[in-house]
Amino acid sequence: MQFCPILFCNKQAENRKEAVRAYKGWKDNWQSRYPEAVNCIEKDLDELLNFFAVPSDHRVKVRTTNVIERAFREVRRRTRPMSCFTNPSSVDRIIFGVINHLNETWKDKPLLNFTQNT
Repeated sequence: MQFCPILFCNKQAENRKEAVRAYKGWKDNWQSRYPEAVNCIEKDLDELLNFFAVPSDHRVKVRTTNVIERAFREVRRRTRPMSCFTNPSSVDRIIFGVINHLNETWKDKPLLNFTQNT
């Protein structure tokens, strides 16, 4: 069994119903202490659990944040050498350019598990 520190359960949920049940237990435990955090998660719960809509062997790729982390790393790589910007618009243009470039290159590289028969 795997330990799930976020939900304080002793295993990962096998399906959406189990995940919602685990969330409700977590919510009951933390609502009184951190109501804003609980409300933030509750507001986005459908999106957070959306990976249950895909087959179980695809879930690891869908639920990880590697693509997001890669985008942030690329933004940092491009903006750090500049050290200062003349105004907020200049940094916005650089970040837009980096993200736009990543979007253009990624659109032709789908996740193989979703598009190929293995």
